[in-house]
Amino acid sequence: MMVTFQSRAAPEVVLLRDQAEYLLGLIGRRLDARGAIVHDELHDAITRLESEISSVEQAERSLDQLPHSGGGNRMPLNELSQRAWPLLQMMREAERLNADIIWGL
Repeated sequence: MMVTFQSRAAPEVVLLRDQAEYLLGLIGRRLDARGAIVHDELHDAITRLESEISSVEQAERSLDQLPHSGGGNRMPLNELSQRAWPLLQMMREAERLNADIIWGL
């Protein structure tokens, strides 16, 4: 199932339900049939999401310091920054324009 995020500040963002649920959970929100992040909440939500992305990237760098067996490059364990990018960009634009973000299943 897909979740569509909308804001007058940016084009629609469509995410798989699992991804949307995970990202909303990182900012302290639940995925309901309909929901909103009002412009007053965006600064904190952006800060929380960016902090989580930074934490994951730091953990991945720490793993890169461990000796690897078999040689070669390993795939990143978590591509949170890539999965979060469209919603994070929408959030930044909505904050800049004092717009709300709404979603629906």
